[in-house]
Amino acid sequence: MLLAEAVATGASKFHTFDVFMILFTILILVGLVRLLKAPQKNKFAIGFGAVSLLVFLISDYAMVVNWLS
Repeated sequence: MLLAEAVATGASKFHTFDVFMILFTILILVGLVRLLKAPQKNKFAIGFGAVSLLVFLISDYAMVVNWLS
């Protein structure tokens, strides 16, 4: 019984900022897809978007692993 109370009152691993991280990742993905579909390619923007998407995907992965641990 005491253990169940400790779990119920324990700190949550989910934060409100996590939702914004996922939304920003989706927004970057949509932007990168639009850049790749554009008839005139901007190589700098595509590279910057790809690196940004990679950073956000890695941070999202770490965030989800933290939720599950």
